[in-house]
Amino acid sequence: MAEQTASGYIQHHLQNLTFGQLPNGDWGFAHTAQEAKEMGFWAFHVDTLGWSVFLGLVFILLFRSAAKRATSGQPGGLQNFVEVLIEFVDGSVKDTFHGRNNLIAPLALTIFVWIFLMNLMDLVPVDFLPLLAATITGDSHLPFRVVPTTDPNATLGMALSVFALIIFYSIKVKGIGGFLGELTLHPFGSKNIVVQILLIPVNFLLEFVTLIAKPISLALRLFGNMYAGELIFILIAVMFGSGMFLLSTLGVALNWAWAVFHILIITLQAFIFMMLTIVYLSMAHEDNH
Repeated sequence: MAEQTASGYIQHHLQNLTFGQLPNGDWGFAHTAQEAKEMGFWAFHVDTLGWSVFLGLVFILLFRSAAKRATSGQPGGLQNFVEVLIEFVDGSVKDTFHGRNNLIAPLALTIFVWIFLMNLMDLVPVDFLPLLAATITGDSHLPFRVVPTTDPNATLGMALSVFALIIFYSIKVKGIGGFLGELTLHPFGSKNIVVQILLIPVNFLLEFVTLIAKPISLALRLFGNMYAGELIFILIAVMFGSGMFLLSTLGVALNWAWAVFHILIITLQAFIFMMLTIVYLSMAHEDNH
């Protein structure tokens, strides 16, 4: 494979494996970033989808295995780990969620573990899995990203799913009238019906922005932090591959130090996404009437 420049190396590692309609009308994989861009909205990031599904299955099979092996006697390591995790999430839900809904705790657990596993892929050496994929396919220029949460399509997809639940439970608990009332009669209210009607556009603008900001903040916070972390690993890899002894030694030390620190970021981002989801759904269950 021809030697890449540092800029080319970085761009290659930040490009997704994209499947869609090519400029000639055929369907296939994009070979360049420009081709991926020309595919438009109906292009699929195959690596993001593949790793998301795979890690979701890892979560399901891991917890299913723990449930099948659960015993009232001396528990094994996996059972202890799962029980501690479930108690932690359950405690977070009880402290934050003030409604009654049996879906919230399982949803919070799924969000936390699934996002944590996706974030954890950032600790895999940046070249290992892409080179493995290139070797298997025989395409040395194959773009292949392994951290789904560095793709805004994935984080926005999860955030929009949470947003749909927020809308659903807001209407279910408060009724369509109560939900529309929140959007049009708050934060500014008045006992004068004329003034109240005049304030509806202002109230709607403020409340609508607040409502839309929830999924956008969820998605961009997770994406931004994980993307920055991935980019730092790639920059360290560029330094490490420079061939200079001092930079290579420094690269190893920096990679190790950043990986240790990044474990905290990985866990924190999964926790924040989970907690904000619980908070937003708790607000959706509040009936002020």
